[in-house]
Amino acid sequence: MFGYIIINKGDMKFKEFDVYHSYYCGLCRSLKERYGVLGQISLAYDMTFLVMLLSSLYEPETREGMTKCIAHPFEKQTVRRNFCTDYGADMNVLFTYYKCKDDWNDDRKVSKLAYGKLMRGAYRRLCSDYSEKIKKIDALMRELSAEERKQNDDIDRMTGLFGEIMGEIFAVRKDEWEESLHTLGNYLGKYIYLLDAYEDIEEDIKKNRYNPLKKKYETPDFDEEVKMILTMMMAGCCKEFEKLPVIENVEILRNILYSGVWYRYEMVRKKRESGEEHA
Repeated sequence: MFGYIIINKGDMKFKEFDVYHSYYCGLCRSLKERYGVLGQISLAYDMTFLVMLLSSLYEPETREGMTKCIAHPFEKQTVRRNFCTDYGADMNVLFTYYKCKDDWNDDRKVSKLAYGKLMRGAYRRLCSDYSEKIKKIDALMRELSAEERKQNDDIDRMTGLFGEIMGEIFAVRKDEWEESLHTLGNYLGKYIYLLDAYEDIEEDIKKNRYNPLKKKYETPDFDEEVKMILTMMMAGCCKEFEKLPVIENVEILRNILYSGVWYRYEMVRKKRESGEEHA
């Protein structure tokens, strides 16, 4: 995954962090049970947000338990799981498969090629379980890859394609919440795609890789323009979130949307400013 949809731990109560971590551990257990160790090592914090969002919205029966793992061998961890956890595990594996293909195409990373081949069986299973959804996502991924090969620098077009992919993933069911979840995921996907490009811009230029921000990078207001676009995207995302009748864990979800998602941006911005001052 990407590592952008995370909490701001400093602004979170201990009890809230424990709840958040229990969903994270639940996602880890689902990955292991459904996909073995290969699935478990793909675990990232990003999909925990989706699991918590869907759990808070649909309020399914949630099983609580305690478990030990390699990461915490001496102390049992609280685990929360429901149908949203299994869905999050499936989507986590799907994204991992796509990421392996992307890393192989971009950098010819042999480790990613090998991992992707090992995950192919899981991908086929997902195609069977979510045939209509994955057909849409596959088509969007192919379109996104084609536009990247064309070196398309239309920010709206490129972020929009990835936004549609995330929208499909967030809209778990065809019901009254489908449109709102799709819109929320769309805005969040646009934010992730642009922030990923912003973080990688210098390295992509150096290695002559595709990045939709290459032309804008040379402009004097580059950083401020990117921040303005990112702010607009998250404003749309948060506005859609506030429409949903979410009560349980709402403060944790707000912590992620209003604060946590900006953590990596601030790191990148400070690193860039530090580099400019040093230069």
